[in-house]
Amino acid sequence: MADEASHPADDQHPADHPATDHSAHDEHAHDPLDTAHLMDHVQDQTYFEVPRIFAPHEDTNQAGKLHIYQPAEKLGIEGVQPRLGIAMIDQLIKPLDGRITKFMVIEVVAAVLIAAVFIRLGQRVRGGGPPRGKLWNLFEAMLLFIRDQVARPAIGKHDADRFLPFLWTVFFFVLACNLLGMVPWMGSPTGAIAVTGVLALITFITVVGAGMFKLGPLGFLKAQVPHMDLPILLAIPLVPMIFLLEMGGMIIKHVVLSVRLLANMMAGHLVLAVLIAFIAVAWKSMLIFGVMPASILGATALSMLELFVAFLQAYIFTFLSALFIGMAVHPH
Repeated sequence: MADEASHPADDQHPADHPATDHSAHDEHAHDPLDTAHLMDHVQDQTYFEVPRIFAPHEDTNQAGKLHIYQPAEKLGIEGVQPRLGIAMIDQLIKPLDGRITKFMVIEVVAAVLIAAVFIRLGQRVRGGGPPRGKLWNLFEAMLLFIRDQVARPAIGKHDADRFLPFLWTVFFFVLACNLLGMVPWMGSPTGAIAVTGVLALITFITVVGAGMFKLGPLGFLKAQVPHMDLPILLAIPLVPMIFLLEMGGMIIKHVVLSVRLLANMMAGHLVLAVLIAFIAVAWKSMLIFGVMPASILGATALSMLELFVAFLQAYIFTFLSALFIGMAVHPH
């Protein structure tokens, strides 16, 4: 009787029991078209989703999840939750707890692949011998395309070569992340705002730094306002307003640069997840014989489009970065 009296809440409010919340989570997890369930497939996680045969588990929610080793958890490091005071944005910001996520792993893989390919290609070129073989000529052709068709027209032949290492690195890093997202059970890091935001921030720093290096800090800020022959009474209120608008426009352009890449990559993978989820929905009905081939063919066709988009978005990001740099070093 003493035990029953000491826990009246358990009997009076069974809906508050953790097991009930867990079962509700299970119900959503088993709905293939549930929005939260679909978003889990395209968002960053601390595990890779693989076929359940490779990661069996008694808990159905954990089956098929290949968890990444977390040193921070073993060391007992507690995270910090950044707050901006805006509820909608604060919900999207994950705590800084030192966790290793699958996008981090994929980014490291992309960086290693890029280094392995282009260090070897650079050694061949530096040795005086031309690249031989279809693969090496393909990479050299892509490098020359970025130099001759993107960097030099946007920045100018005299200044473009100084920014080629940055533009080449951005192009191939975005491309590698996009292509790794096409591999089953992985994911595209460029489908996360943290990744595209940092890429856009690096571009913004490069743009501002290039402008200040070429024109000087004051000269760069002064160049943001076009030359206008205005009377002093009009210049006093208009020039500060134009300066603020131009600086705000520069920031907005780089924010859009990150959002454009994020939206295109996330949307494509989300549509692929929906198409495949139709198979799970129709699995126990006679519709499966019509839905399954249609879903597979649709996903295959969309994957071909996604392959094109992977190259296109890497090109667009690099082209706009070169364009912004050119606008900074040649403001007029």
